[in-house]
Amino acid sequence: MKIKVIVSAVALALSVGACSKQNETEEVTSVISPTEQGSQFGQVVSPSSLTQATLKQIGETLDIEYRVVTNVPDDSCDQEAADGRCFLAEIDLTSQVDIDSKDWAIYYSQMRPIQSVVGDEFSITRIQGDLHKITPAAGFSGFKKGQTKTIQFRGELWQLSETDAMPNYYIVVDGLEPVIIASTQVSIDPETGMEVRPYVSAFTDSDSQYKRRETDKLEWATTEVLYRNNLNTPVDASLAENTILPTPSKVSLKTDAKPVSLKDGIKLELNGVSLEAVDAALQRLARIGVSQSDAGTDSELDSGVSTALLPLIAPSAKGEYRLEISNNGIKVFAADDAGFSYGLASLAALVDANTLTVNPMLVEDAPRYDFRGMHIDVSRNFHSKQLILDLLDQMAAYKLNKLHLHMADDEGWRLEIAGLPELTQVGSKRCHDLNEDTCLLPQLGSGPFSDTKVNGYYSRADYIEILQYAAARQIQVIPSMDMPGHSRAAIKSMEARARKLISQGKVEAAKQYQLSDSQDKTVYSSIQYYNDNTLNVCMESTFTFIDKVIDEIAKMHQDAGVPLNLYHIGADETAGAWLESPVCKAFIANNDKGVTSMDELGAYFIERTARMLADKGIEAAGWSDGMSHTRAQNMPKQAQSNIWDVIAHGGHKRAHQQANLGWQAVLGQPEVLYFDFPYEADPKEHGYYWASRNTNSQKIHSFMSGNLPANAEQWTDIEALPFEADDTVKTDETGKIVSEPLKATFSFAGIQGQLWSETVRSDDVAEYMMFPRLMMLAERAWHKPSWEVPYQYQGAVYNQNSGFFTKEMRQAQARDWHTVANTIGAKELLKLDKANIAYRVPTPGAVIKDGKLFANVIFPGLEIEYRDAGGQWQAYAEGVAVTAPVEVRVIAADGKRKGRTLVVE
Repeated sequence: MKIKVIVSAVALALSVGACSKQNETEEVTSVISPTEQGSQFGQVVSPSSLTQATLKQIGETLDIEYRVVTNVPDDSCDQEAADGRCFLAEIDLTSQVDIDSKDWAIYYSQMRPIQSVVGDEFSITRIQGDLHKITPAAGFSGFKKGQTKTIQFRGELWQLSETDAMPNYYIVVDGLEPVIIASTQVSIDPETGMEVRPYVSAFTDSDSQYKRRETDKLEWATTEVLYRNNLNTPVDASLAENTILPTPSKVSLKTDAKPVSLKDGIKLELNGVSLEAVDAALQRLARIGVSQSDAGTDSELDSGVSTALLPLIAPSAKGEYRLEISNNGIKVFAADDAGFSYGLASLAALVDANTLTVNPMLVEDAPRYDFRGMHIDVSRNFHSKQLILDLLDQMAAYKLNKLHLHMADDEGWRLEIAGLPELTQVGSKRCHDLNEDTCLLPQLGSGPFSDTKVNGYYSRADYIEILQYAAARQIQVIPSMDMPGHSRAAIKSMEARARKLISQGKVEAAKQYQLSDSQDKTVYSSIQYYNDNTLNVCMESTFTFIDKVIDEIAKMHQDAGVPLNLYHIGADETAGAWLESPVCKAFIANNDKGVTSMDELGAYFIERTARMLADKGIEAAGWSDGMSHTRAQNMPKQAQSNIWDVIAHGGHKRAHQQANLGWQAVLGQPEVLYFDFPYEADPKEHGYYWASRNTNSQKIHSFMSGNLPANAEQWTDIEALPFEADDTVKTDETGKIVSEPLKATFSFAGIQGQLWSETVRSDDVAEYMMFPRLMMLAERAWHKPSWEVPYQYQGAVYNQNSGFFTKEMRQAQARDWHTVANTIGAKELLKLDKANIAYRVPTPGAVIKDGKLFANVIFPGLEIEYRDAGGQWQAYAEGVAVTAPVEVRVIAADGKRKGRTLVVE
């Protein structure tokens, strides 16, 4: 593949690579091959005058500050790109040493491509993806000690979050080791445990920095806004009594009976049920103080009960159970291991963690959906095996049963594959090897060195352990190695393999698993700005590779005693890929696979891979956009589609279309189920924000999964503007139906939460983003609320005035939320503390009225603290006299960790 390169003429001798248009410089076009590309990146014309010691001193002392000036576009924006949208940002560089040399480059991750650089002292060049480098340009006059120089530039679209500014800038001189610039490293807040970016200037202006455009109505989540949002939720710990999350189908209290004490534990009679099947649930009970003991309360599992005695909300669903708690003991009735596990999980949910008592009652329960999933991306940034095991524990506690483990994408391959060691030797690491012989290019602020926690992979033994750990908790692991797009890690690993084998004279072996056509001149760009991340689907070696990977993963499942019966292929395709590939042109000309045009290649790949899987007894799953390109008649009858379309953008249409094919349609709507989005509309919150800037637990709780378009009555779009969802039959000019309502004979298979990891660099941040939102995912996956608007199969148009979501339904939803919020605040967060889960401690709402402080929190029961500027933290009491400004924060349920501090003006 050849890459078109546009570089500044004055910087050409210093920098060769993919870059964007530079301001006030002549454009020069050059074409380089991959081998040339690697050798020329970062090269200089003559040996540098800088030494390793000087470079180290620069790295230790150079102060860098990143600042978004405005997201309001002006006439200098590129009017032909991104609809004329751009932002203005600045990078300040303050040197503590004199620097006269021009033989250096600073590499860093810039999340949006540069449109133009102001002035002639510096150039910014995009290398690949988000990797950019800053180099001196013609007008560079050197640094003097203590001098600050500012690079002002415009970038595509907008930057609305302080976490957009990625860390670990590093300075490079040809022939020397790279040095990380210390001022751009993240630090950890000792009170919150969260990452802090000290090199980023805080946002101060909502209109210019936090608005996407002039019509944007979203309010910055100040203490006043949060206070108003929390105001209607009562502080009532009694609402948490006798409650279980997720909410059961039916609970009957025995009001005339006294509480049952479990201080001495439980004496469990298994009655033939495998201890392994319920051991995880018993461990959860033990963590909150209820262990197994011969002196404990008599408890037993009973599999002899007829399922006819159970509520059977979803007759085909597994996991139904009945829990009876009385003064004579505890019984769990179920027909399968999952039911027994869930019955014990509900017992754990009912236990008062302080008194270790539970009230006598009867719980009858069954899940709404059979598929109740959580997706976690460990490719963009790696996450440890221990994080996955801890996540599985919490999934089991809240009755989630599918772990979608995303282990390969552009930025990393995270699973050892026997016979293909390069996938992990090269593809699991990012470092400053611009040839990519030993690692991938640094992306996402990973820095120049491979020995960092964002790099890594699971060994075969690790993966087998994860599979067995999940199976013991009735959770199915769904492996995912994204393809044909989002496959850069695999492509570059196999290119490194080929180069190594060719150097050994093994030319034929080098071709065996090739994934790219070296003669492909196609110019394209993925959504993450890669031009080399798509498997060439016209090469038989691509399918040889896929077959090898799937077989090796299946062997690991077999060794774990957990058959592989569902595999997620991603199914993403990159628009425009393959167009100039000689291999693809020949492939179509030969026409022996039924492909007659380039437009059919994406569908061909997914269909062929799905059939390959079906032949192995494995069901294929894929993301809804790629799956929509397939021809249903060419697909296996059984297939799963993960729906990730935004409801505010008509996302219900694809969901209905793919469910109507008879596929297992799993809902994952981004504006409510993407947990890598911010909790609240605050630029200091972690996460991406392309579909939502405020996805808190209450919003997830409000999700009406059984009637997607009806959510238009209660939600707004990303700019807090109302939208309409038209669910009536739509036809094109030929009369062909292009969208229609869900058919009464079909339904959704379930729902899944997603955590993508571009901005999630550590295990603690991953837990912060997932918890406590995972509880509300479980609530909506397990329990069908009474207030959900019934679906109208004849079709309807929904908006904020359509009236299907009645006043009574809204009131019932509010009452339900009050119970859930108090349950989380009074009971569930403490259990997360006991499990050492670094959940997000919420930010408080607060106002000052007549010199008195009034504060609240989304989860009543959590303690709030306040202090005058520079003073001592004090426990908040309603109406305490204060003098503005005042700082406020929330304390974790166990009193240890602290939430982020906000200021009340």
